[in-house]
Amino acid sequence: MAGTLFVGDVHGCAAELSALLELAAPTRVILVGDLFTKGPDPAGVWALVQAWAMEAVRGNHDQAVLAQGGHPDLPPAALDWLAALPFTLEGPGWLVVHGGLVPEDPAGTTPHQAMNLRQYPGAESDPFWWELIEDPRLIIYGHDARRGLQDHRPRTLGLDSGCVYGKTLTGYLLEEDRLIQVPAARVHKPVD
Repeated sequence: MAGTLFVGDVHGCAAELSALLELAAPTRVILVGDLFTKGPDPAGVWALVQAWAMEAVRGNHDQAVLAQGGHPDLPPAALDWLAALPFTLEGPGWLVVHGGLVPEDPAGTTPHQAMNLRQYPGAESDPFWWELIEDPRLIIYGHDARRGLQDHRPRTLGLDSGCVYGKTLTGYLLEEDRLIQVPAARVHKPVD
């Protein structure tokens, strides 16, 4: 009974994404954004997205690909798919966003905040948005590899565990309330 798998920032790490899918054997896959840039195999990630009919929210690096008018390793269909991605996805008891939500008004979160927010209202000395939010849903997000896995269930769950930087790719199986990880094959990009 694998069910729904949420996956942290993939960043072009197709081999690790494939290994995570094999381990989890999910029936539904939802990516938290930042899908194709930085890592070694954006085309491989796109092939997996298509093969598994994956869903996703748009991340800041996905937005950058769109703003640049494309990516040399991706076909136009991938760009059309990226352009159609929502900034949030929700289901019974959960909500997915790439960056963050405005704590006092999640529905009022702008697209820029959804893709980029870490601390709220925005200065490095401010608290993290997830420390402030009061929401009955489990909020699943990415965008913060420096901090790694942020497991604050049942309130929030940050899945960006820095695969592209040589750490791990993390997934969360909703129905089993279980985290799974695969190690990065190597350091694909030094930490910036």
